[in-house]
Amino acid sequence: MFNNAGIVDDHKPRIIDNEKCDFELVLSVNVTGVFLGIKHAARVMIPAGSGSIITTASISSHLGGAASHAYSCSKHAVVGLTRNAAVELGQFGIRVNCLSPYALSTPLATKFLGLDEEGLENRMNSLENLKGVTLKAEDVSNAALYLASDEAKYVSGHNLFIDGAFSIVNPSLQLYQYPNDSRILSYMSPRFYPFLFRTFLLETFWIRK
Repeated sequence: MFNNAGIVDDHKPRIIDNEKCDFELVLSVNVTGVFLGIKHAARVMIPAGSGSIITTASISSHLGGAASHAYSCSKHAVVGLTRNAAVELGQFGIRVNCLSPYALSTPLATKFLGLDEEGLENRMNSLENLKGVTLKAEDVSNAALYLASDEAKYVSGHNLFIDGAFSIVNPSLQLYQYPNDSRILSYMSPRFYPFLFRTFLLETFWIRK
């Protein structure tokens, strides 16, 4: 069973501007809806002695400041509920996992950011850690298919990130930035490989001597 329904509220960065009713609406769908989905899936799966329950979380389940207060709170709750349910239902052979994708072009995301599909993808590509690849809905569905399959028969209680390592890096540190220098970049060219190989042989020869 795949819990994939969710909503987002209008983004109001300041918590003092957020309304209680808007906050509760997001939690009612994103958390209570997931709770009910897991509950009723379990009612069927427990007698069967097996099953797989998957829920869509978000990188906001791990990072602060990536979405609205209500949405971020709801996705943190999804991870907690996933882990609790995995512990409880494991005795019946039921696996419970969740997915945390990077931002991708969906009606929910375009509404939240106020961008069209192309604009959203361009924006996300400029911020992503894994360059040269654009996350698509099919990538998330493939991850869900993996968790639902026997290939993941011993995976439970896991929050699978589909984010190209975005959630584990602080880009402000800039520890691994390559200089924008043609001389440096030329060393990475295949034309430079013979020189590197000769250098390796010379160093090896002198070390052994």
